[in-house]
Amino acid sequence: MSAEVTLPDIGDAEDVEVIEICVSPGDSVAENDALIVIESDKASMEVPSPFAGTVAEVLVALTDRVNAGDAILRLEAGATKESASDGEAADGETAPPAAVAPTPPAANDQVELAPKTPTPAPPAPAPVAQAATPPSGRVYAGPAVRRLARELGVDLTAVTATGSGGRIVKDDVKAYVKQVLTSPVSPAIAPMEEIDFSRFGSTEIVPLTRIRARGARNLHRAWQHVVHVTQHEDADVTEVEAFRAELRDEGEFRKVKLTPLPFFVKACIHALRKHPQFNASLNGAATTLIHKRYYHIGIAVDTEDGLVVPVVRDANRLGLVELAAEIARLSDAAREKRLKPDDLQGGSFTISSLGAIGGTGFTPIVNAPEVAILGVARLATRPLWDGEAFQPRQVVPLSLSYDHRAINGAEAGRFMADLVQALADIRRLAL
Repeated sequence: MSAEVTLPDIGDAEDVEVIEICVSPGDSVAENDALIVIESDKASMEVPSPFAGTVAEVLVALTDRVNAGDAILRLEAGATKESASDGEAADGETAPPAAVAPTPPAANDQVELAPKTPTPAPPAPAPVAQAATPPSGRVYAGPAVRRLARELGVDLTAVTATGSGGRIVKDDVKAYVKQVLTSPVSPAIAPMEEIDFSRFGSTEIVPLTRIRARGARNLHRAWQHVVHVTQHEDADVTEVEAFRAELRDEGEFRKVKLTPLPFFVKACIHALRKHPQFNASLNGAATTLIHKRYYHIGIAVDTEDGLVVPVVRDANRLGLVELAAEIARLSDAAREKRLKPDDLQGGSFTISSLGAIGGTGFTPIVNAPEVAILGVARLATRPLWDGEAFQPRQVVPLSLSYDHRAINGAEAGRFMADLVQALADIRRLAL
């Protein structure tokens, strides 16, 4: 019995390109083996097999554009195939496990995504509307449409629905935005002047990668819509570095390189628990702060194609060595274009560490819809006064950027004080 394997939910990405086909007809695959690799504007990712079996037919080719729900191959189920779902496949056979054709969330479910990934807004200096979905929730729209509306600042109650049963679809939101932007009262910023630089000398035009271009648009939108403030502080991490050195043997034994980053993740979670407004998001109208009861920490990773931010899910439940292993796994997957959609979604707070190349400080841009991001610069040894004499201490500059609409300066100061204290006394990380 064969079944079509379809492209699972890939967030808000559309028309993603097939850049690698990992299997051929007749190949045996295990559950979660890579079938194809796709590339969206934000990352490259593998599409895993939902169950074990034998490839009967590959239905896509290199450079094809595919969307969630499109059939990518036919798979003969193996002995390990799980029981079928209650629904029926298109060809009349019982459908394979739910991973083949994932069931979308209910229309009113709220789905939070990682900040690097939202659909880019048109080049407007402010949201085209002031309110998002009304509290009543009586607008008929799916999670992807609601997410698009939140990102563009669109009030769904003002959008004309063209979908079946009065349902709002993405094209309705886009049409509304186009209408507002082309109206005479729509605010606009004059575009940058196009200059022919070849008049001054030899030039070379190098197209941006899709990931880098998407990132540029996201950062531009965040800079326009988020009221950025950055607070700087130095953290004495001498004790952290001493403890890390003690754990080095254990890290090597477990085949894990214990970098300083897991300690920063632990310290951030310690501070986020004491200051939940930093682990939150504003609603579209900036009238409500949505506190998140989970701690999914985004880690900025530099790749050849641009900056990618995979997410360490439930980081509060992981020990230091487990955090180090998960950060290493996600970083390797990002650089090798093996990230899965879930690896890029749901971030609640982001850390951007420049490590040894980090200089003396920088101003990170908030990953909207998050409200804060921590920048970590280069560690250096400095003389610090202990009350009697100067002592050599290992110090790392920290930069906390936050959305001033959600967080005020005093709250940011208290967050940084608790963060620095946790890093100075690593025993507090066990509290």
